[in-house]
Amino acid sequence: MDSRPKLPADERRAVTVEAVVELAGSQNPSEITTAAIAKHMNLTQGALFRHFPTKDSIWQAVMEWVAERLLARIDQSAQGIDSPLAAMEAMFMAHVDFVAEHPGAPRMIFGELQRADSTPAKCMVQTLIQHYGERLNRLIEKGKARGELFSSLDSDAAATLFIGTIQGLVMQSLLAGDVQRMRRDAPRVFAIYRRGIGSAR
Repeated sequence: MDSRPKLPADERRAVTVEAVVELAGSQNPSEITTAAIAKHMNLTQGALFRHFPTKDSIWQAVMEWVAERLLARIDQSAQGIDSPLAAMEAMFMAHVDFVAEHPGAPRMIFGELQRADSTPAKCMVQTLIQHYGERLNRLIEKGKARGELFSSLDSDAAATLFIGTIQGLVMQSLLAGDVQRMRRDAPRVFAIYRRGIGSAR
């Protein structure tokens, strides 16, 4: 029986999404059942399904939550920074901070990308990466125009490496069982990335 206070539908959905992200931080997302989600929230499965018709719809909402908050976080971090390279560094650190605060988010993303079938949640992850890459490409092109980055720099490859570097940090932290490790390693790792793309001027 649901012993929690009655919440508006939108708020209940948001609380459910946050519960799934929290659960994913400590266990394999593929093993998270609706029964486990309901138990974690002290709800019945019936109460859960009043807000989400299927488990896939929960996963889609989770990916939407991650995409919206991650992109908002990196946008905010770069706001007001004139230097494209400095803005990229701020985005890099903001992304790492987001993952350190929500370790379930990358677990969910990696899990969705490994699925062979196309699901709404997987499509949401692909859209997130596309939008992230577009933001990076704009900054990289701006950096090249200003002489901060090598004029011959392959913008797409640089954007891919930026995201891939963060994914590598995340993966190593998860493997080590130390989520905060990525925060410690991020400044040194970005310094190497920066040397690889920055002009010598």
